Amino acid sequence: MTGKLLLAAPAISDPRFERAVIFICAHDEQGAMGFMVNHSMPEVRFDQIIEQTGLSSEIEIDLNRIKVMSGGPVEESRGFLLHTTDFLQKDTVRISRDYGVTGTLDALRDLLKGKGPKDMLFVLGHAGWSAGQLEQELQGNSWLVTDPTPDLIFKTPTEKKWNTALSSMGIDLAMLSGISGNA
Repeated sequence: MTGKLLLAAPAISDPRFERAVIFICAHDEQGAMGFMVNHSMPEVRFDQIIEQTGLSSEIEIDLNRIKVMSGGPVEESRGFLLHTTDFLQKDTVRISRDYGVTGTLDALRDLLKGKGPKDMLFVLGHAGWSAGQLEQELQGNSWLVTDPTPDLIFKTPTEKKWNTALSSMGIDLAMLSGISGNA
């Protein structure tokens, strides 16, 4: 599942994940971790985050063009960059050929120097599952699984990511039932 997208099924029972699109960064026998990539936090501005870190931009950059995303309900004050792999640091976790995650102040320093990734999302917090929990949720039809694309992750407007991802799977939202079962 590492490097895949989870799309919340219409009948998902947890309202925090309604219409969520989650990029899975890690998945093994101990559990899973990922970032919601379609829940923005309009009340939090990126320049405020930078101010709190004590960093300052060395170039003219519009910090508010960078949206702050709610990555999930775990460690909500911890920030991460989900980014393209044209930007790799010693602490970057490379998820796949196209995606990496970096959660250091050095990454923010590089970003403020104009040396950041071509495409990125800044997320606060993450979604997490204990051992076997995600597998149970998948069996319970809480999630649909698909492959991410850089365009979907980084270019598609936040509010359109869920519908766009479903469409890319050939799923017509009007035909998707909120009731599921197992054959």
